[in-house]
Amino acid sequence: MKVTVSVFGRFHAFDLALQLQKRGFLETLISTYSKLEITKYGIEPSLIHSLVNLEIMARAWQRVPRLLKGERNLQLWFHERFDRAARNFISTESELFVGWSSLCLDSLRRAKELGALAVVDRGSCHMAYQTQIMQEEYERWGMKFTATHSGVYERELQEYAEADRIAIPSLFVKRTFLERGVPESKLIHVPYGTSLKQFYPVPKEDNIFRIIHCGGITLRKGVQYLLQAFYELKLPGAELWLVGRVCPDFFLSQYKSDSIIIKSKQHQNKLRWFYSQCSVLCLASIEDGFGMVIPQAMACGLPVIHTTNTGGEDIVRAGVDGFSVPIRDVEALKEKILFFYENPDRLADMGKNALVQARKSLSWDDYGEKMVTAYQSALAKR
Repeated sequence: MKVTVSVFGRFHAFDLALQLQKRGFLETLISTYSKLEITKYGIEPSLIHSLVNLEIMARAWQRVPRLLKGERNLQLWFHERFDRAARNFISTESELFVGWSSLCLDSLRRAKELGALAVVDRGSCHMAYQTQIMQEEYERWGMKFTATHSGVYERELQEYAEADRIAIPSLFVKRTFLERGVPESKLIHVPYGTSLKQFYPVPKEDNIFRIIHCGGITLRKGVQYLLQAFYELKLPGAELWLVGRVCPDFFLSQYKSDSIIIKSKQHQNKLRWFYSQCSVLCLASIEDGFGMVIPQAMACGLPVIHTTNTGGEDIVRAGVDGFSVPIRDVEALKEKILFFYENPDRLADMGKNALVQARKSLSWDDYGEKMVTAYQSALAKR
């Protein structure tokens, strides 16, 4: 089996490519990262086609002040330029092509022309569900919702239709595709892994009970409900750490407290320290195809409170490694936070369970084995 992987940026594509390379299956990796940067992840230079000029332009555009951008949205322009360039580097030897959603319509068509099986990798839920639920959330809070560029939206739906398979990371995502008529036989369902070399417990430096949220401070991540739950509990001596970039539109002023601490966005190689200084990870997302922070925290020995829309149910065993709660349910969040606060022995036991689970089945190697098996099965059935 020979595989071409195409992605604008990184996502988990480099982890997938490395797993394919280890097994001798990677034919080509197409990315906007530079060769020098990609080789740091362990990918052989000879397997890389870099479109770094697009990465440079995209990052420069992100830095342009909103006032100067006005109503201009170049998302579709970047996606189309990448896709059109990438299609020229698809190996004629590849039996299977993997492209990232909304970035591979032309590429998957070219791959199919060359006789390859075309797989779209979608890390979030079905685009239609994602748009619907986020529009609802912004309306709930009286905020303006900026939808995905209509051209990008339509490209992605067309990719779903034309792909031979769609790779998805969670049961939550699977439900959103099934509800919109995508047959189960078209879906490859494999949860992501994490780096056990990068995420492991380090000594906790105090005895403070802490909840940690890791990720963007945004409505999508449900931080508004976590803030309300923690603020209303008023637990003596407890803290809430928010580790991530604060969205410019997000509101924090109504939850002023010395116990709520903004830690800003942290580099990936520092996150294990932040996890290890805390007691429980809480990911209250409204929509998160698979919260990568969940296996990261488990690998650092933390139990997890997650919503049904995070992919947590795939890897967090209820009552063993943590708990699942409905989205937007402040009372359920309060109940589970209070449980861990009042039961330090159960907290410790569930943290140990989470660590064992991570080491047993949540590495990128575990993910690689499952993906390769799924790809081989799809090729055998074509």
